[in-house]
Amino acid sequence: MKLAEELDGLPLALATAGAYLDQTARSFLDYLRLYKESWARLKETSPELSSYEDRTLYSTWQISFDNIKQRNSLSMNLLRLWAYFDNQDLWFELLQHGESDSPEWLRELTKDELSFDGAVRVLSNHGLVEVATPSQESTESKGYSIHGCVHSWTIHALNQKWDYDLARLAVKFVAAHVPGDKDIQPLLLQRRLLQHAARCSHMFSKSLVRDDELADDCHNLGYLYANQGKLVEAKQMYQRALQGYEKAWGPDHTSTLDTVNNLGLLYADQGKLVEAEQMCQRALQGYEKAWGPDYTSTLSTVNNLANLYADQGKLVEAEQMYQRALQGYEKAWGPDHTSTLDTVNNLAVLYKNQGKLVEAEQMYQRALQGYEKAWGPDYTSTLSTVNNLANLYANQGKLVEAEQMYQRALQGYEKAISPDLISTYVPALTITFNLGLLFEREDDITTARTMFSEALRGYKQVFGPDHAKSETVRNKLCALNAMLKNKAPEEIEEHLEDVPT
Repeated sequence: MKLAEELDGLPLALATAGAYLDQTARSFLDYLRLYKESWARLKETSPELSSYEDRTLYSTWQISFDNIKQRNSLSMNLLRLWAYFDNQDLWFELLQHGESDSPEWLRELTKDELSFDGAVRVLSNHGLVEVATPSQESTESKGYSIHGCVHSWTIHALNQKWDYDLARLAVKFVAAHVPGDKDIQPLLLQRRLLQHAARCSHMFSKSLVRDDELADDCHNLGYLYANQGKLVEAKQMYQRALQGYEKAWGPDHTSTLDTVNNLGLLYADQGKLVEAEQMCQRALQGYEKAWGPDYTSTLSTVNNLANLYADQGKLVEAEQMYQRALQGYEKAWGPDHTSTLDTVNNLAVLYKNQGKLVEAEQMYQRALQGYEKAWGPDYTSTLSTVNNLANLYANQGKLVEAEQMYQRALQGYEKAISPDLISTYVPALTITFNLGLLFEREDDITTARTMFSEALRGYKQVFGPDHAKSETVRNKLCALNAMLKNKAPEEIEEHLEDVPT
């Protein structure tokens, strides 16, 4: 068959041609004529395409695109817009966060699901789009994908002249979906966003998107990366946001300081404690100047600095900062406010690390009673303190009490657990890991290995196999048979993980 010979038997080209012919009344000879015309135009507009295969595919897709343009302008524009996102998993809600100056066609495309689905259906009927349902249930609608080769064509052929406005919109759409630091973290949504965030990062790195007025979006993308353990990418985005805020608002604006604070937390996660302290000190001085010493953002940074000092082993300085934060929260919110109780919990951790176990237990009990009163016995902050109290009992050698508290915490998390929620899933994995350490301590190696295996499986699902938490548990599993049994109580302390409130 002449058409098949002309397309050199390429499966993608044949599939596209077949889909086109199925949607039109044209004959094979008509398509062959259109194909040759498209090939000739392509040689003029894209002389850099030296591959015969690329020319063949691009020519067939251009024929389909010309027909789509006549049938549905929304489908045409959607395909052009797709060049500025990743090729995998584009969904309706992702494009709904338009601004008032969004193109009229985009507002029409996303006014309801019927409009969006109709536009996608035209592309699907032409063999350019397929359904890409997420692997887990989600509150967001199903996604759609295009083949990587088709995506390359949308970038290099449909968008030969780079559209900075569409690139800017794509960044804003992705960034607008990132949950804020006060929100429950939907894991699946974050992971769906990551590949599109990577496309945004590429456009930034190649100067294919202008930084003007995108500081907020860079900050959000930085937060997304940081929350997913991609610290290098997070740092790059936070630094872009910081430069944008400093240029637009100056070094002491609160938006600038928020990014400085987050950079400090990021450096702490990377183990760059000197840089982390510098950033936290800058944020603290800025907040004190802007809001005063007792404002909540100021106190939050005081608490962060205390955490940092504790990580550095500067326990005296850490206690001073925790006490300052605690007094500030008690003054601003009262002794039973959850922010106050969070600092009480942190002080308990510090006392435990200082060996002040009586004081630590008193603070844990205060935090636990406060959380139970404020949130109930099964709230996440309550359960995290139950876990931390179990750690204290384990360090004291009270293994029966420790196991009871761990089991209470784990059962509580399992009631509310969702693999799509980091706020419940990760703490449950932490407690599972801690239980593994406890069973190992009790010489129940079989159960310990089961606990470690469950924790590893969960961490790999949440963070991926190469994340630090996955690596920690993997190393523990590998070394389990070689570890000495019957450890002294204090030797367990360096392994147990507290759950932050």
